[in-house]
Amino acid sequence: MKIEYANISQLDDIMSIYSTAQDFMAKVGNPNQWKKVYPSRQIIKQDILNANLYVCLENNTICGVFCFTIANDSTYSYIIGKWLNEDKYGVIHRLASSQTSKGVAKACLEFCFDKIKNIRVDTHKDNMVMQNLFAKFGFTYCGIIFLADGQERLAYQKQQ
Repeated sequence: MKIEYANISQLDDIMSIYSTAQDFMAKVGNPNQWKKVYPSRQIIKQDILNANLYVCLENNTICGVFCFTIANDSTYSYIIGKWLNEDKYGVIHRLASSQTSKGVAKACLEFCFDKIKNIRVDTHKDNMVMQNLFAKFGFTYCGIIFLADGQERLAYQKQQ
């Protein structure tokens, strides 16, 4: 699987993957995390313009997408709990798969850990798929963080 920066010409395909992910989350008991309104086209477009959005390609077809930054994330400044450390960290947001290829999450995590060995992530309390994924890949549950609109998220961290 190849990972590269997303570009504006891929926006429709990327939004289609997010729509697939929204449908999948609703089907598996997580209908409230993204609903049908998140992430918006404008958020994804801004991620692309900021060079923070990546696509996973298999046979030159987009099969996954994620946002990755190496910077302090204001959402993570307050936690009910405790981060593993306060070292410089990367953040993965909006990870989604087309469900046509296996290994999208693994490829994403390996790519990010190649960039920085300390990563923080978060997910909705109803998103058991992501919670299980984080456990499978050795992330430690650290506590609860809050989004700008006050919604709670479960926060995880892994340092290699």
